[in-house]
Amino acid sequence: MHTTDLLHSLYARRLRRQVTSGPLPRHVGLIMDGNRRWARQMGMANPSMGHKYGADHIQDVLSWCETIGIKHLTVFLCSTENLQRRNDEEVAFLLRVIEQMVTDRFDRPDARWRVHVAGMLDMLPDTTARALKSAVEATRTCDTGFHLTLAIGYGGRQEVVEALRELLYERAEAGQSMVELASTLTVDDIAPHLYTAGQPDPDLVIRTSGEQRMSNFLLWQSAYSELYFCEAFWPAFREIDFLRALRSFAARQRRYGG
Repeated sequence: MHTTDLLHSLYARRLRRQVTSGPLPRHVGLIMDGNRRWARQMGMANPSMGHKYGADHIQDVLSWCETIGIKHLTVFLCSTENLQRRNDEEVAFLLRVIEQMVTDRFDRPDARWRVHVAGMLDMLPDTTARALKSAVEATRTCDTGFHLTLAIGYGGRQEVVEALRELLYERAEAGQSMVELASTLTVDDIAPHLYTAGQPDPDLVIRTSGEQRMSNFLLWQSAYSELYFCEAFWPAFREIDFLRALRSFAARQRRYGG
């Protein structure tokens, strides 16, 4: 083993001991940013190849979560803005990468993570939507306790609008007037209509690449999340970077809005 690798391994082991002795997040959200910038930095002719390396890297994070005992992970694969604003060639490449990753890693009976999808599947090509639905169905009976949510075609504001729309239809069908709904509406009425219904809100949201913004990711669910920003581009995000984020989380005094 190379000396640098050995030192990283020893440091990771020490960090792991520190992290497991303190409070852990039940649910981690990941904004996986910097794929194309990493590819350019690596001298790749096609920057979109960074998406391929980024998708492959998700499996590493799942392994780290299993080792530590983090049961819920949500990864931001593709936003509604990505689908609408980026050029067609890049979007098509990204979606092919996602389809392949989902099919290879999760559309199988021995998958260790139960897959959930957050996003507007009707915005996606049929092949991508089918691959995602197939992975959800293939892992429906997974009983390991590990849950992976793939946020694709996702936007936090759009999610809240869709949740409210569903709630309005539901209550209208039940014969409740809009005046009655407005006078009794609570947070608990909206939450069951979100894409992540039934899952804990993220305790920690990590964003890579040095950017420090939420980019419309889990806006409702992350109201009280701790935020951690890492300089590394996503494909270069190491286990020690992940463990440092968990260590930072453990050292914080959570105030839940206070």
